[in-house]
Amino acid sequence: MATSQRPPGHDLIVVGASVRAFACSAARAGWTVHAADLFGDADLRAVAATTAAVGGCGESPYPQSLVAAAKALPAAPWCYTGALENHPDIIAAIAEQRLLLGTSAAAASAVRDHARLADLLQTAGVGFPDTFPTPAHVPRDGTFLVKPRASAGGRGIAVWDHDSRGREHDAHVWQRRMVGESWAAAFVVSHTGAARLWGVSRQLVGLDWCHARPFAYCGSLDLPLSLVPPHVRAAVDRVGNTVATAFAPLGLAGLIGIDLVVDPSGNVHVIEINPRPTASMELFERSTGESLAGVHVAACGGHVPALSARGPGSTIWGKAVLFAAHDIVIDAERLASLQRACLPLTADETTWPVLADIPCVGTAIPAAAPLLTVFAAAADHARVLGRLRHRAAAIDAVMSAGEPTRH
Repeated sequence: MATSQRPPGHDLIVVGASVRAFACSAARAGWTVHAADLFGDADLRAVAATTAAVGGCGESPYPQSLVAAAKALPAAPWCYTGALENHPDIIAAIAEQRLLLGTSAAAASAVRDHARLADLLQTAGVGFPDTFPTPAHVPRDGTFLVKPRASAGGRGIAVWDHDSRGREHDAHVWQRRMVGESWAAAFVVSHTGAARLWGVSRQLVGLDWCHARPFAYCGSLDLPLSLVPPHVRAAVDRVGNTVATAFAPLGLAGLIGIDLVVDPSGNVHVIEINPRPTASMELFERSTGESLAGVHVAACGGHVPALSARGPGSTIWGKAVLFAAHDIVIDAERLASLQRACLPLTADETTWPVLADIPCVGTAIPAAAPLLTVFAAAADHARVLGRLRHRAAAIDAVMSAGEPTRH
């Protein structure tokens, strides 16, 4: 655990698999942040008063290690990020220690109940793909996906076909594969059950230039609400209001993410609910000027430090999560070259970091593990994607410098 001297202020604890985005937002908003996650990246350590990387093995591996880590932090309210909703026992255990600003363990379990969610969305007139707890009657023709029940970021998802092997039936579900664009909607849910659509993004999934595995989340493109077709906006609003009304009495609160597929006919299909701040939401802070952490905590009834409004940006933001193309140990020379690899910057890009989740010097990153996150801003999605791809290629070159050629 690393601790640095920070000026006195409002303390806030953030825990989860990766907390950098939320923690950085909270620090910008005026909180003194104490954080525990799997990575303890350099940019998290730069803004947090206390950081704990809890990815070790032993008697108390992640996420069980979060309970002890949180207990060692100062007495303060806490928030969580992905993918802690898959571990309601951990949420409940930490909530016994300190005030939770976020979705309760009971609500987190409820929104991940596929049968319950399917029934609820049917009443709202919104699609939900056929989902089964066993493969007993599921065809092996590639029309279904097999997904871990404890899913996050698309990890562990595979096509269900005759080559599928080694799946533990009680740890997976089988869901019909939907064809269309992957979207995500961010809603602000109050304890009264009111819901406000905060932002919509298009998701980047399984891209080769990110070195992402099939179905793995590897970034997002902000989609201004003015560009969302009215009938899609109406369907998304129905989803958010329906989910909030049903689950707020159980403790659903704050920012939640809803993963969607918009099919070629414009029909909306809900894939899953993420009952906490998600990876795409930091784009909305950049585009709207509203604080990610401030919006979440205020909706949960917590105290928010006085915020200075940044104002909305003038361009569209995107982010790409890059994965390691090969095993690598991060050295100081590579880190020093990363910022230069992202040049030139647009005017909007000079006001926000264009690199994030930056590993510390000496970090050993295995092939296919998350490497870092890169951002870009431009006038439209095509230009944003172009800038992201260009920077990804430049970062690849930096990370491959001095590495032996692989055949």
